[in-house]
Amino acid sequence: MRKKIIVVALAFLLTGSALFASEPSRNAAREQQIAAAADAIKVKLIETRRDFHMHPELSNREERTARVIAERLRALGFDDVKTGVGKYGVVGVLKGAKPGPVVAVRADMDALPIQENLDVPYKSKNAGVKHACGHDVHMTVGLGVAEVLSKMRDQIAGTIKFIFQPAEEGPPAGEEGGAGLMIKEGALDNPKPQAIFGLHVMPTIEIGQVGVNSGAAMASSEKFIIKVRGKKVHGAYPHDGIDAVVVAAQCVTALQTIRSRRIDTQEPLVITIGSIHGGNRFNIITDEVVMEGTMRTLSEQVRNNAQQMMHDTLKGVTAAFGASYELEFAIPNPVTYNDPKLVEETLPIMKRILGDANIISPKPQMGAEDFSKFQKVIPGFFYFLGVANRSKGITAMVHTPEFDVDEASIGIGVKLMANVLLDYLDRHAK
Repeated sequence: MRKKIIVVALAFLLTGSALFASEPSRNAAREQQIAAAADAIKVKLIETRRDFHMHPELSNREERTARVIAERLRALGFDDVKTGVGKYGVVGVLKGAKPGPVVAVRADMDALPIQENLDVPYKSKNAGVKHACGHDVHMTVGLGVAEVLSKMRDQIAGTIKFIFQPAEEGPPAGEEGGAGLMIKEGALDNPKPQAIFGLHVMPTIEIGQVGVNSGAAMASSEKFIIKVRGKKVHGAYPHDGIDAVVVAAQCVTALQTIRSRRIDTQEPLVITIGSIHGGNRFNIITDEVVMEGTMRTLSEQVRNNAQQMMHDTLKGVTAAFGASYELEFAIPNPVTYNDPKLVEETLPIMKRILGDANIISPKPQMGAEDFSKFQKVIPGFFYFLGVANRSKGITAMVHTPEFDVDEASIGIGVKLMANVLLDYLDRHAK
């Protein structure tokens, strides 16, 4: 009897082991299929990236870019392709053959007002405009994932929503745009995703590696405008006026003490005055100075506290001189905050695709991303794709005329994101 129990138990364990082993085996086959599919379109991916790079368009002006993306999605047989969402945004829906949840992936579209100075075959054809932040790569990865997965519908348990977003760098003055406008116009509705994924190229990370942060990944950011108002008078009689230039100088110095003396020294915070404009003649004391700058932090609490401290500081300094002030915050982005649970459950597939050693944890950055606005609505995970290649001299930082990427990173990005999306759907399928 005892022998029989042992035999049955062993049989159960072996059968159970086989059942548990079948899932990794099936996933391995799918991962190989995705890798082969991405490799098969490697040349096409590079051509797509170069086409975007040669035809960059500024925020809220991505007319050609949107047309190319929409045409590609329709050609792939997407179930629904909407254009004009948030100006030039494109939203494509890919339904799998099996029931399941909805997940989204986002790629930004706009370029920067930077002159291309690299002597490359794919040099920008639009004078003074360049994809200097890698959005050409982001869109190409998104389209690559769309192409690979459109041919694997039978293995998709749910729906994938592809969001191509304009104006990530910020809309022109007086215009709405970016993630906020896309959300406002229904990019996350009908169907609503349970989670959203996105990536950004990173020239401080070597090709083949990916940077992952759990929690805060990038800073909040907002542009601020300060107007200091005094009283105009002849430069020979300063006592009869209120010198807005002198008051503004005191404000600049006082604002720096918020970071150095009033915020916990363990909390990152940047308050930068980037421009100062005032006066119209050498011998006239001006009555107004306008300053513009940016504030960035990795904590919403610090962000709120620092905003109030800026008001308190400006009020006190200007009052001491008999002047007044106005403070306006514009183009706000929250902290890019990766949902820790979503990161934890996604890491295994990322490690399986790239290897444990190639998943690194860089420090959170003081750069900002309006992907954070999507994360305010649904859980999101935003990671960094390594595009640097020191052996080839590809190291220039984003937002510079010299910025470029190792184009082999595009295929890596496609393989990783395609697996991440399918893995999410598998894990959350009911």
